[in-house]
Amino acid sequence: MFNKPISLNIAIIGLGYVGLPLAVEFAKKFPVVGFDIKQSRVNDISNGFDSTLEVETAELKSVLAINGKSTGLKVTDNTNEIQGCNIYIVAVPTPTDQHNAPDLSILIKATQTVAEVLAIGDVVIFESTVYPGVTEDICVPVLEQISGLKFNNDFFVGYSPERINPGDKVHRLPNILKVTSGSTPEVAAFIDDLYLTIIKAGTHKAPSIKVAEACKVIENSQRDINIAFVNELAKIFNLMGIDSNDVFTAAGTKWNFLNFKPGLVGGHCTGVDPYYLAQKAQELGYHPEIILAGRRLNDGMGKYIALEVIKLMIKNDIQVKSSSVLVLGFTFKENCTDIRNTRVIDIVNVLTEFGISYDLFDPWANVSEVKTEYGIEPVKELTTTYDTIILAVGHNEFKLLNFESLKKGRNSIIYDVKGILDVNLVDGRL
Repeated sequence: MFNKPISLNIAIIGLGYVGLPLAVEFAKKFPVVGFDIKQSRVNDISNGFDSTLEVETAELKSVLAINGKSTGLKVTDNTNEIQGCNIYIVAVPTPTDQHNAPDLSILIKATQTVAEVLAIGDVVIFESTVYPGVTEDICVPVLEQISGLKFNNDFFVGYSPERINPGDKVHRLPNILKVTSGSTPEVAAFIDDLYLTIIKAGTHKAPSIKVAEACKVIENSQRDINIAFVNELAKIFNLMGIDSNDVFTAAGTKWNFLNFKPGLVGGHCTGVDPYYLAQKAQELGYHPEIILAGRRLNDGMGKYIALEVIKLMIKNDIQVKSSSVLVLGFTFKENCTDIRNTRVIDIVNVLTEFGISYDLFDPWANVSEVKTEYGIEPVKELTTTYDTIILAVGHNEFKLLNFESLKKGRNSIIYDVKGILDVNLVDGRL
């Protein structure tokens, strides 16, 4: 039987794009320990700096624990310091591997960390995106085996899917409605009440953990399929010589038209989550045709864009192999520092295959991070001119660039992947 804790001591496992905003909001109400395995990340946060830029320095410093405070955030990479907490919230990445299969290794390791300090009466809440069944069928057995405690008797679990939108300063954690769930009706009510202390937009209590898991994974799958549809339309209209942006603008005058834009689909959610649902469906003997078709189409957009650019170069009498190209943007979306699963890399890879030399410039991306993860060293400033310019990510800074000054000659071309530049300035766009 679940007994509501008299006082709450919360531990957040994983201090990335999801975990840190969560830790900051809860720290305004309760004592919170934020745990991350990266010492550099812990050091940055301890000094009031969030490299993801999701939390402002002033807000972060305002909640950092000070001796004598009953609430506040303490950050650590030492598992001993989360012992004694009674609410554990796991917010770690759940990527896919090189074969697009779900990789739960980080989640399992985080669960093992919690299991080592789990005590009777504790509640473990998972926020990481998973397919239905992972919490109860994979994470719970890990908790039981290592802790020696019994599920729904000694400890309890819940699932509340994250809905963080990196780089979005309007839709932030407190004003995004939160889905919650728990392993018993009493625990579900407790978890729902817990999140209501920080979520101004309110909550939706799902009838089961599996329902909550499923709702998260289909949110991004739906978006992925919609973008795949407009990406396919953009390809068709390109063959017809019709500007797809003009078509979508005209169609958008209808009240119920869904205003999706063509482009690259990367990042840690939309470009990954559909594979989680597809994997589970295939395990059950069902082949998800629409979901995987959408993934195939979106995964191929980087190559398509690069080949379209090369066709334009040939038409403009630009010698492909000896040309110089500027790629503007590398993060997975605009005005965001996140380079995880960026599909700009697909454009770059095709340029490399054709022996084209390129410069990569992105004022939002961490240069050392890009070099470590992708083996590319971005330029830190624009000091030369180019035969071809590819605007791959729509950062606000790029809207202010003098593109004419970046062109090497009269036949130099500009390709606008995002459709944010004046149509008279560009030679091609998606």
